[in-house]
Amino acid sequence: MSAAQPAPVSPLSTLASALPPEVYRQVVDQADIAISITDPKARILFANEAFTRTTGYSADEIVGKNESVLSNHTTPPEIYKAMWTSLVAQRPWSGKLLNRRKDGALYLAELTITPVVDAQGKTTHFLGMHRDVTELHRLERMVRNQKHLIESVVDAAPMAFALLDTTARVILDNQEYKKLVSDLQVKEPAHHLLDSLQPHWREQFVGDPQSCLFAAREARIDRPAGRARWLSVTTSVIDIHSDCADSYFCAAGQPGLLVVIADVTILREEQERTRAAVLQAVLAEEERTAAIREGFSAAIFRLEEPMNVMASAISVLQRRDPASAGILQQALASSREHMESLRQVIPPSPPEILVSVNLNEIVRDVLAVSTPRLLGAGIVVDWQPTPTLPPILGRPLQLRMLFKALVDNAIEAMNVKGWKRRELSLTSTVERDCIVVAVMDTGPGIPVEWRHKAFEPFFTAKSGSGRHIGTGLSRAQQVVADHGGIIDLDESPGGGCAAIVEFRLDGDPI
Repeated sequence: MSAAQPAPVSPLSTLASALPPEVYRQVVDQADIAISITDPKARILFANEAFTRTTGYSADEIVGKNESVLSNHTTPPEIYKAMWTSLVAQRPWSGKLLNRRKDGALYLAELTITPVVDAQGKTTHFLGMHRDVTELHRLERMVRNQKHLIESVVDAAPMAFALLDTTARVILDNQEYKKLVSDLQVKEPAHHLLDSLQPHWREQFVGDPQSCLFAAREARIDRPAGRARWLSVTTSVIDIHSDCADSYFCAAGQPGLLVVIADVTILREEQERTRAAVLQAVLAEEERTAAIREGFSAAIFRLEEPMNVMASAISVLQRRDPASAGILQQALASSREHMESLRQVIPPSPPEILVSVNLNEIVRDVLAVSTPRLLGAGIVVDWQPTPTLPPILGRPLQLRMLFKALVDNAIEAMNVKGWKRRELSLTSTVERDCIVVAVMDTGPGIPVEWRHKAFEPFFTAKSGSGRHIGTGLSRAQQVVADHGGIIDLDESPGGGCAAIVEFRLDGDPI
């Protein structure tokens, strides 16, 4: 039989055995962490220089004493119980203890104790390593207190805050922001408002964060079951530093978008009340002027009929009695001059400049002005707006007159003696890059064969005549056309008439 081969010797074991025993002692003694070695009863057998610097006890003073000499005796007993449970089970233990130095000063020690087990599995010693973490604890508490203070201040602030990362995820918010979630009934109010105020903010924030900066931009939120709200939005870009280990040596952070939302509804409502009174007077004046225009237009329209008949008669008489025809021709020419003079005194429509217009606000203004008539006719109003509408370029007074004409027509249609169901529904939606506003009543409606005539001047469905003094819906159609939109009539779900007005978001008013 061949002799047994010797077991291979690890290169690391060989190197370790080459180190003199004194090196191990010097390493422990010169380590920059407090190290102590005790017997199984925690009596100190060795303490290095760092131990002396930390506790104030020299090796001669501490060796032979129990580790408990360092205790301030204010550490909860449960911690010591947990410590000894681990050590008896020959498991290392780590934790914090409140210790007292030789001079009586207290310090917080972060301690790790490791049982030293011999070949027979018996615990022969304990190796203790601890460091003074008092300053670290103070800084942690200071940061925690500041964080708590900031959170308390932010939560107590009357404004809503939301911090978004580059993926548009809300990573920080406050209580006021959480209230907005339920009040507006949207998942992320910050997204909802930014989409309204700056539609392409997501792409801009990734490519050029500074392009997303703006201050005190207002968004109007119209809620079907409540009053309108005005929110002022301000954004700012801040650096967010990652807490990942791989970012330790990287000074640059990721941008974050801070959205600050202030509710300015009370201020705007006070302004709206004042504006509503002025608006009511302006609309009344415009309606009076429009009535004069319509009256003159109707008179001219009526006068033109006999004058056209007279012109035809003159043409026939010209061959039989030229002299009489000449006299009539002079009278006709004089009449046309007077009609032209009459046209000159028709009040013109007031000029308006194009401004950014919120159609929800226009419709609400009309409903506010029309409230007395609606109440007087016993009409129930159901206003279902889209919470936020993108603005369009328009002429506010003309648009108000447009929707007031539609509302007035609906009131007139339902305010008939004996008519029981009197409901007016208005909706605003965004469909296919268009804003669609519908005014629907539960009146008798307009027959299909009359719908294409309804926009003709002086048309009416009253008494089935199909004619009346006034411009009917022709003026409303002109306002819609001037704003690059279309208007159509259809049957409403309630069986009445539905006036559907549609404006393109990229429309160019004439």
